[in-house]
Amino acid sequence: MRVDFSVTATADFSRSGFRAPVMAIALGMALSMYAITGHAAAESDAPDVQKKQDVQKKLIHQSIEELMNIEVYSASKFAQKISEAPASVSIVTATDIKSYGYRTLADILRSVRGMDVTYDRNYQYVGVRGFNRPGDYNSRILLLVDGYRVNDAVYDTASIGQEFFLDVDSIERVEVVRGPGSSIYGSNAFFGVVNVITKRGRDFDGVEISAELASYGSGQGRLSYGKQLENGAELLLSATSADSSGQDLLFPEYNAPATNNGLATGLDRDNAKRFYGKLAYNDLTLTAAWSERVKGIPTAPYGSLFNAAGTESTDSQTVLDLGYYGRLNEQMSLSARVYYGNYFYTGLYPWDQPPVTVNKDQSWAEWWGTEAQLSGGYENHKLVLGAEYQDNFRQNQMNQDVAPYFLYMDDRRSSTREALYVQDEITLRENLLFNAGLRYDHYSTVGSTVNPRLALIYSPQESTSLKLLYGTAFRAPNAFEQYYHDGNVTSKASLNLKPEEITSYEFVAEHELQPNFRLTASVHRNEISNLINQITDPADGLLVFQNIGQVKTKGAEFEAERAWAGDTRLRASYAWQITRDQTTGAELENSPHHLAKLNYSMPMPGEALRAGAELQFTGSRKTLAGRSTGGYAVANLTLLSQKLAQGLEVSASLYNLFDKRYADPARPEHVPIDTIQQNGRNFRLKLSYRF
Repeated sequence: MRVDFSVTATADFSRSGFRAPVMAIALGMALSMYAITGHAAAESDAPDVQKKQDVQKKLIHQSIEELMNIEVYSASKFAQKISEAPASVSIVTATDIKSYGYRTLADILRSVRGMDVTYDRNYQYVGVRGFNRPGDYNSRILLLVDGYRVNDAVYDTASIGQEFFLDVDSIERVEVVRGPGSSIYGSNAFFGVVNVITKRGRDFDGVEISAELASYGSGQGRLSYGKQLENGAELLLSATSADSSGQDLLFPEYNAPATNNGLATGLDRDNAKRFYGKLAYNDLTLTAAWSERVKGIPTAPYGSLFNAAGTESTDSQTVLDLGYYGRLNEQMSLSARVYYGNYFYTGLYPWDQPPVTVNKDQSWAEWWGTEAQLSGGYENHKLVLGAEYQDNFRQNQMNQDVAPYFLYMDDRRSSTREALYVQDEITLRENLLFNAGLRYDHYSTVGSTVNPRLALIYSPQESTSLKLLYGTAFRAPNAFEQYYHDGNVTSKASLNLKPEEITSYEFVAEHELQPNFRLTASVHRNEISNLINQITDPADGLLVFQNIGQVKTKGAEFEAERAWAGDTRLRASYAWQITRDQTTGAELENSPHHLAKLNYSMPMPGEALRAGAELQFTGSRKTLAGRSTGGYAVANLTLLSQKLAQGLEVSASLYNLFDKRYADPARPEHVPIDTIQQNGRNFRLKLSYRF
């Protein structure tokens, strides 16, 4: 099923010169604490309102059930309270997505405590707790959709931008589990696991159409159908088409008449199409997804011609997953799945050599796999036993000049991985849990590894949880890092790479001051060895991946969440983090020391509109050239109405409200570009109608 009904509009806002000051973060934090404490005091001081307070308390508890005490699955592969999970966990709900106008998974992750996102005008890359290496393709985060691994089999990419096959309107919630997860998930669960939980057919209960108009000549259209049938089966189908003309972007490094004075024109375009389908009946669920995205590239990567028409990348992914989730008896349950996936990539790069020719860079991955898991409880134990197998039967990479034809690389590989894992949650006392997990992985390319996780969770009172966490994780080098080269023109292969490893220590404290007011604090330390990093080899000037040095990261995080009757919500967080190379003592590139976030949403008077305001501060980051990007604060505002007419939902969002000028550090392939300009003030208008 392929639907194309995009809409476009060209609009933008001129830069006003009014900037969002960094002090706004401090002011926002102060206001949030006032709202947390002062609002509560105002409620309790109100006279003669006992009956009203009872109604409010009921509403508050409903809000808490929906927003604060949602059971999570991703931390242990079974449902449990956040307070009992052996990790620091955050949840972003469908309500949050609508309230704050999130457009992609990247927007969602950017809002999460301790996470930052970098955009190079092609792909978006997520950083976790100060670690976001230039040259990595999100391979240190494991991305799941309903528990299914979607990292591809060439780059191990966790796609979080427009290339992701799932529209945000099909997301029920996103579970973010911090820390090493290799004890139950294996490779790529290095810094954390992101599990996207999708909606069910009953959540749509009919047909929904959606249309968007946005800045930079952007538009998007979506058609969805969801239903629970009389026999209990649930069907969800959704198709999306998005298109953007993009911007003309200035790069001072190319400021010369021969390179259009550094102005890249017409190269920031973006076109994406997505399809997602899910059929659930009894204990079986069948999922199918497909996406294709074509993105113009304005940064002249890999030494290609600057401002050359036709510089673009195409990414396509297909997913098929059949899962079984059933109970064997009152104590034991069995889950199993068999899946297939493929991924295609093509990059077109005009080269500066007479005659000018186009270099075509390609990869093609196909894989299938299966997983079975037995879980259950007996006496004081919750036990999980599982096994996985994945056959990456195609991991092909090719690089060639189109005309005149010249083949630089035609590398054809395959590999397998097998794993066994066990986890036990033991109730030592009524208020004391011990969680222990162990997983064995074997890769046909790099051999075997064993990774444990230990967690001691103590609840001195019902409203307080203290977690002491320890774990290790690994990331096997992927096919791109090991085998890619382009005939030694700009890069070369790295055949002797070893898996990188991490050991993590963390203490987490969670406390509910009231049923609708929760505080979270954590301190963490990570020790990384055999780090796989892309560098420029000084001997020949070629890009190459190497295991270099030891890295240590440490940090602390704080978060406050508050909900009031009437569906007003607040979340404020601050993260301090530092990442250093232990050999040189130098701080790593693209690693901000400070991240602060404030989210506040509330119904407007009359309750016809809901307002969602977001403020995000990112501290200074070092570029590959050793410069500093400087810190910046960005504010976003969304107005949402679900009451203009039955079935109609309208939202309007302003992003980068104060038109802040800021840039992200560039990656090795962008040299000589050192920083990449980000979007100024821009808008989106969205209409959805359900019938």
